[in-house]
Amino acid sequence: MAITLTEPAARHVQACLQGRGKGEGVRVGVKTSGCSGLAYVLEFVDAVEEADQVFESFGVKVIVDPKSLAYLDGTEMDFVKEGLNEGFKFSNPNQKGECGCGESFTV
Repeated sequence: MAITLTEPAARHVQACLQGRGKGEGVRVGVKTSGCSGLAYVLEFVDAVEEADQVFESFGVKVIVDPKSLAYLDGTEMDFVKEGLNEGFKFSNPNQKGECGCGESFTV
């Protein structure tokens, strides 16, 4: 089981952590939301909890709680710039569909 970052995603997270001046890494999870059922959740983590799974890509820690890992296993996070927009893009092999706006997904 693993979640990985592309090099651009790792650079972006690292820059954000440096800007904050602290942090262990980025927590990736899912929550019930939207019209398709699940949405990705990202937050910076200052302390890893005992039950967390920790993965590392390009020197950046990706922290996932056990419940979310079942939905995220095998996911690759990229950081993309498209025109004036930029953000994380998830390639999740478990995803079966997503809503029209792209805000939520199903597994």
